[in-house]
Amino acid sequence: MGRYILRRLLQLIPVFIGTTFIIYSLVWALPGDPFAGKCGSRACPEAYVQMMTEKYNLDEPLPMQYILYLGQLFQGNFGETFSGIEVSTLIQDAYPVTIKLAAIALVFEAVIGIAAGILTALRGKGFVDNLVLAATLFLIAVPVFVSGFVVQIVFGVQLGWMDPSVSTDPTIGELMVPGLILGSLSMAYIARLTRTAMFENKRADYIRTANAKGLKPRRVVSVHMLRNSLIPVITFIGTDFGALMGGAIVTEGIFNIPGIGNLVFQAIGGQEGTTVTGVVTLLVIVYLLMNLLVDILYAALDPRIRYD
Repeated sequence: MGRYILRRLLQLIPVFIGTTFIIYSLVWALPGDPFAGKCGSRACPEAYVQMMTEKYNLDEPLPMQYILYLGQLFQGNFGETFSGIEVSTLIQDAYPVTIKLAAIALVFEAVIGIAAGILTALRGKGFVDNLVLAATLFLIAVPVFVSGFVVQIVFGVQLGWMDPSVSTDPTIGELMVPGLILGSLSMAYIARLTRTAMFENKRADYIRTANAKGLKPRRVVSVHMLRNSLIPVITFIGTDFGALMGGAIVTEGIFNIPGIGNLVFQAIGGQEGTTVTGVVTLLVIVYLLMNLLVDILYAALDPRIRYD
């Protein structure tokens, strides 16, 4: 296992370099003036443009810019905005909020999605199965920004059951509803994925053998059927955690949550390429590490899987 983890970590290096180079190129190589609007309605003075161009290495070729940026990144320096604020400081302030929001969404989608999938698979086709399929189809069809806006207006403004927006330092309680909205789409996918996997394993030979040995139905389901059925679900949940943090822009915008998504949205509007690059690079790291964690969990769920 140790050799496998080391090999996977080495494999992440070229993936990380390739991904971050594409991100850096898309942010800094797009046409447009990076200093537009930085000096108000007037054009920035030539001396200011020259100073900032040299400071951010914008006069260098794109590959050299990326190499210089990567050198700073390996030292833990994500750069600074045009106004002189460290990007690492902005990330440090916003990241804990997004992690809490993504974790809440992950708990909702895992618990409710897996429970719904198990319930429909064990009860078989019928009213409950049709109800869950219809509900998940509705969640998949309705975009997150629509469901979030409807919940905010109906339950926050009209009924007053919740605050339409969260505070500047939101608690876990304030993030419950936004977390449910953020995880609703993945919840539907997990329910359907669990249901399908359980149905397939329900007819497997090892399940019939376990029942023939006289094992209790609860043990057959929890120890044998569920562990094998959770392998594709764990894959989805693991990769979805990184996607939730990156996809929280809409949810954080609706509920005015001061997280990473809101930070990226403001950085895009203000043409702060350094902030956008730093945040997306951090999301790439999280996504790659979550994929590695998922592969390691495979061996714990299925004894047949072994890594040399």
